[in-house]
Amino acid sequence: MASNTSSSQPRSGRLRHVNWSAVAMIAPSVITLLLVGLYPLLFAVSLSLQRFMLNRPQGNGTFRGLTNFLSVVNDDLFWGSLGRTLTMMVIVLIVQVVLGIGIAQLINTSRWHFLNWLVKTLLVVPIAMTPAVVGLLGVLLFNREFGFINYLLGQQVNWLGDPTMAMAAVIITDIWQWTPFAALVMLSSLTTVPPEVVEAAQLDTKRAWLVFRHVQLPYLWPGITAFLIIRTADVLKLFDMPFTLTRGGPGVSTELISLYVQRMGFRIFDMGVASAQAILLLVLCIILARSYIRFFYRAPEEA
Repeated sequence: MASNTSSSQPRSGRLRHVNWSAVAMIAPSVITLLLVGLYPLLFAVSLSLQRFMLNRPQGNGTFRGLTNFLSVVNDDLFWGSLGRTLTMMVIVLIVQVVLGIGIAQLINTSRWHFLNWLVKTLLVVPIAMTPAVVGLLGVLLFNREFGFINYLLGQQVNWLGDPTMAMAAVIITDIWQWTPFAALVMLSSLTTVPPEVVEAAQLDTKRAWLVFRHVQLPYLWPGITAFLIIRTADVLKLFDMPFTLTRGGPGVSTELISLYVQRMGFRIFDMGVASAQAILLLVLCIILARSYIRFFYRAPEEA
């Protein structure tokens, strides 16, 4: 009995000595994050399970179960826009990772400190631009009559009027904006490679590819994984740039999944189905993120 009493006293003592001032300082941030993040998610889940038409409010709030999700699964336009988004995502991720590693290697091996500083400063410029501004800039660059891209090519390519070329314009614009971010992420990973290990490898072999493959690449995998997760979520919700660049056209050739969800919610006014689409995209994003961590992430000592 005495042992039970003595064991309960430390617990009550710990409760009495809780730093309530620290709790009070942290609580507003925690509450704000819950309101900003958790409440919209729960509200979207609630809408996805009920009828909610903005233009016909009669009957809104009627529980429909999984009917909205079944409508999404049977919607060919949804799968078409998702297919275009995933195709774009695969292309831009591969190109951005490869170019990012190449740019990072050039900066990391250069001995011109001022030039390195200038390049790293210029790399921030596209990232700092808002996607809507990037889309408007793309309209000017890809204009058929007086666009700078056609001026360089020496011919009038109908970039924004042809379905295939319009998607190519969206992909090129995204690559231009976010390759610098990939380069900065890869450069930060390269700085963690011990210089003495690189020097020892260079003494052992003169092949730069072998040094990169066996010495530097293991230190790049965490950065590559983080970049893939961030950019996958970004591409799945990409709206501003393609909307200002092509409006999803011509036809639906550049209507990415975010544009289709916006059309379903604010043009067709079916917020229930739009919420179900958003929930499915969230699930897809989580699955892809977990897949990246499982198949790509490895610590340097594990690679």
